[in-house]
Amino acid sequence: MEKVKEALEKGEAEIRVKRAGVYQTLLFKVVREETPLGTVPYLTADRFVDLPELVRIAEEYGMPVRAKNGKVLPRGKREMDFANL
Repeated sequence: MEKVKEALEKGEAEIRVKRAGVYQTLLFKVVREETPLGTVPYLTADRFVDLPELVRIAEEYGMPVRAKNGKVLPRGKREMDFANL
């Protein structure tokens, strides 16, 4: 939970991801998206990230994650669980 609070407070998080077989540190910004359920915060990357890496980040941070190739929620969660955080 510390990572989530820190990311929400700072508005960004530097996360080490594996892209094309090479580890890189990418900046994920917290972007709040309006939905019918309320405002949902997403950790958002402006590059393509492999889906297994997106799943790992979503599970590790416990937040929805989005990149150019899709969005992922932590296992067992829905968007409405993150509304108005």
